[in-house]
Amino acid sequence: MGGVWPSGRKRGEMGGVWPEGPKRVEGVAGGRRLGGAGEMEPKLGFHELLHVFSFLEARDLLCAAQVDKVWNEVSGTKELWRQLCLRRWSSCKTSQMTLGTQTWKEYYLCRSELEFRMECGRPEKDFICKAIAGHTGEIDELAYISTKECRFDGQEKSMVCTVSSDSTVRAWDVQEGTEIWSSPLQPAALVNVVTFPRLQLAITVDEQGLIKVWGAENGWEQASFRLPTFSSAFQACDHPEGPFLLVACAEGFLYALTVPQLQLRSRTRVFPSSPTSLLCSPDCQWVFASTQNSDLGPKVFHTRSLLCLVEDEPPVSTTLPIWLTSRACWAPDETARLMVTHRNDNGMQLVITTYELRTKQSREGVDVVVQQMASFLLPNSMIPPHLMKGHGSQVILLVSGSELALFTIHGVQLAAFQDHQRPITSMWVDQSRVITASFDLSLRVYVWNKETKPPVLKSCYHLLGGSHRWASGFTHVEGDSMSIVGVEARNIGTSILRSYCFKVQRGSDDCIN
Repeated sequence: MGGVWPSGRKRGEMGGVWPEGPKRVEGVAGGRRLGGAGEMEPKLGFHELLHVFSFLEARDLLCAAQVDKVWNEVSGTKELWRQLCLRRWSSCKTSQMTLGTQTWKEYYLCRSELEFRMECGRPEKDFICKAIAGHTGEIDELAYISTKECRFDGQEKSMVCTVSSDSTVRAWDVQEGTEIWSSPLQPAALVNVVTFPRLQLAITVDEQGLIKVWGAENGWEQASFRLPTFSSAFQACDHPEGPFLLVACAEGFLYALTVPQLQLRSRTRVFPSSPTSLLCSPDCQWVFASTQNSDLGPKVFHTRSLLCLVEDEPPVSTTLPIWLTSRACWAPDETARLMVTHRNDNGMQLVITTYELRTKQSREGVDVVVQQMASFLLPNSMIPPHLMKGHGSQVILLVSGSELALFTIHGVQLAAFQDHQRPITSMWVDQSRVITASFDLSLRVYVWNKETKPPVLKSCYHLLGGSHRWASGFTHVEGDSMSIVGVEARNIGTSILRSYCFKVQRGSDDCIN
């Protein structure tokens, strides 16, 4: 397989596979330790070796496997590799990961291989690029309908769903570069799509406010609901009490609908005749609602009260003491930490304020308690950001024009990148990397350096789109563990998908040879 790993050794060399430093197990041969006067101490048993091996890293276990048959058996124990996975990837603890036919050892080796390819990004060796065409209009939104978990047992799939001005919704196999299904022509252009991968459902809304549920595997229509006017925001919420859909319409109402039946659970007035934007917290326990550049302060709703609305009582909510809100995001590693961009008291400067939310029981019912954690002014020289995302619990990513900037919630600037030649149009953030899309017809890939506290980004490489003669740039980008998908706008009023799928060899031998 060739290539140089971060350690500087060739990947074919056993010692160069893993970024951790080597640990030596000295004076041991075949499970026996050399004693005095050439004598041999008693051989360690299986459980004693298992305990010793629990302190080793992956590279050391691979070396130990070559000593003899017993060491080979112990070093391949499921629990050893499971613990290595849990230590290295905290998401394994919370994700509903399905191993399938793969082992924990195979998972560790293949995911390490994948991370190397993500960081290296050599076009001819590390990924396959496909241009996927089918829509006759512009693609307005895309969403993954496959789960984003890492698995390497041959069953993994990357599938996305897209909606377009051509009034169709379509599903695509990203690895194969093929269309899975396409809906019949709809009454109006489709403007948004959200997905429930666990339920294998896609939900769309058209420009007239008609919502429909589609089976992700076959494209069969399952339910519909019509809003009185067009939708201004759309959020899929996989709540512990059951999945539901949040929809804000242009007249200022917030609808909560069951999934997949689309039955109305509640209808709440949020802002008077104002289009509303929505953001669900990572655990779907909170909903942030705002209307941009308004003197009306943004609101935060306790989700459960929207699902179990008591007659003649409003849902549990609070209004934040800020105005002229422009952007907001949740901290992914916190259940209720919200960061909001707004104007200061005199309306002259942009401020980012971080809040912690919780509920408190009172005699009158449930109250929302808001605590301000931090606040800072953005530099006057900075163009007002048009994209905002959170990472971990402390880091805020802002996009202003063609610049990507990182700040802590206390206002310390960690980094700034100007890798794009034209404005950034979309940003994707996950635990491993950040991807930005631009009108310069490129995607830029960044990788988190987790050894620093808080983590910072390293700029890695570009993924290029098609010819400037035919395309005007990327408008959207999303990713999963195995692929990156961008929407590439064409100069003739249509869009295509451009996918970049990482090549990963399965099985421990393929990953290290």
